[in-house]
Amino acid sequence: MAAIHSVRLKVGLEVHVELATRTKMFSRAPNPANPEFDSAPPNTLIDPTVLALPGALPVMNRAAVEMSIMVGLALNCTIASFTKWDRKSYFYPDLPKAYQLSQYDLPLCFDGAVDLPALDDKGQIDIDGEPTRIGIIRAHLEEDAGKLLHEAPGGRPIDGSIVDLNRAGTPLLEIVTQPDFDSADQVVAFCRLLRNICRFLGVSEGVMQKGHMRFEPNINTIITLDDGRTITTPVVEIKNLNSFKSVKAAIEHELAEQPGRWAKDGKVMGPGAKSTRGWDDHKGITFLQREKEDAHDYRYFPDPDLPPVVVSEAWREEVRARIPELPAARFKRYIESYELSVKEAAALTEERDTCFFYDECVERMVELRLERPRAGRLAANFLLQSGARRANEQGVMIHELGITAPWIAAIARLREDGRVNSNAADELFGMLCTPGTPGVGAAAAVAQVESLARDRGLLIVRDDAAMARWIEQAIAENAQAAADVRAGKQAAVGRLVGAVMKLAGGSADAKTVREEMLKKLG
Repeated sequence: MAAIHSVRLKVGLEVHVELATRTKMFSRAPNPANPEFDSAPPNTLIDPTVLALPGALPVMNRAAVEMSIMVGLALNCTIASFTKWDRKSYFYPDLPKAYQLSQYDLPLCFDGAVDLPALDDKGQIDIDGEPTRIGIIRAHLEEDAGKLLHEAPGGRPIDGSIVDLNRAGTPLLEIVTQPDFDSADQVVAFCRLLRNICRFLGVSEGVMQKGHMRFEPNINTIITLDDGRTITTPVVEIKNLNSFKSVKAAIEHELAEQPGRWAKDGKVMGPGAKSTRGWDDHKGITFLQREKEDAHDYRYFPDPDLPPVVVSEAWREEVRARIPELPAARFKRYIESYELSVKEAAALTEERDTCFFYDECVERMVELRLERPRAGRLAANFLLQSGARRANEQGVMIHELGITAPWIAAIARLREDGRVNSNAADELFGMLCTPGTPGVGAAAAVAQVESLARDRGLLIVRDDAAMARWIEQAIAENAQAAADVRAGKQAAVGRLVGAVMKLAGGSADAKTVREEMLKKLG
């Protein structure tokens, strides 16, 4: 037999997103994917429809349909003008009806595409690289099944399993991509992108530990042999991965294992060859669950109790108007308009609420007459330096520190006016991280922050005569540095500024000293 020359990875992805509507997909029972009900005890979010009791009929949740349309539009999908509900029959202990209400041949969203940014060798965004277009086959709406528990609530061990039907009937959007990924890092980048989109749209909290998003990569390999022949290994679907780490590890495991499996059993891709495997996070391996069903095994047929969904152009455009600026557009804007680095822009767009907080800080700074590009730069500095350090120490997100956008804007205004130095600005930031403190407008915040700085002795008292003496002395004592600055070597000004700050005992503002020094030296 010819030896293996090379192996190429091929991955498609199925993503299940639990939508955060207040009630379930086809009943008025509360939805555990909504933050209001996410800690409910087992089997309390149920009603006759969820339990499939005789005579209980489903009624469609309009909000879930609109959330799905928003995601479809964000993924550049066509929105179907006509779609219907189908019964997908299978038998699981946590599926009360013995079928799932889903969409088969007429999905709500279809034929979309997303441009995935290029990645560098560290898996970070490379803005100069060529993006990869990831095709979206469909995004269809269905209801979730319940959940089997293998231990009692609270973690007590039990013999066997018990059923919790709280999740049964939760609106579930299934997004299916083309097999356009050729690396595990690409798949993880797409998963992060999709989670961020869903969170920015407000359609899901995206807490993967709670099952709000579950990833199911479909993985196979293209093997090239030394004699030029190519072999396509059977597709393996890995079920219910709920962390980016697991997604990456499972794909890389299959990439390593599939050529060896083919060498042993000779199986290639074909009808009935697809299999479903689970992922053991502790052992770092996949394990066979079952041979994968084909569509005919589910015995799909239109549900007789639900009318079709007709999406008019007016309804679609009404939903489109609610879509906020999405993370990719914000990322590009922050780099182009505020001259942030790729790393800074990525950090600010990674978390929805922090991103919204950043934009609010910029707007409050503009209210205080800072130029918008400068405001964008200053807000990023405050959040990613003073904010990120304290958030890390406290184990919270930046936007949860308690400091308000008007207060950050007020600190920035004082800093720009040379009223406080950088150390004092950071100290004020820390003092104002007080959760629960009532917010005020930007103008009132300036007065409050200035008063706080004065009480703590943080305000710089401007003494122009003293400043002039310190500058003259620094120039006299550092003649070579002064000559270098006069010759156009502005980097040398740092030594002169340091000398002035030493003479001032730290009471001067380095930014103001630098400006005055450059004026003096022409």
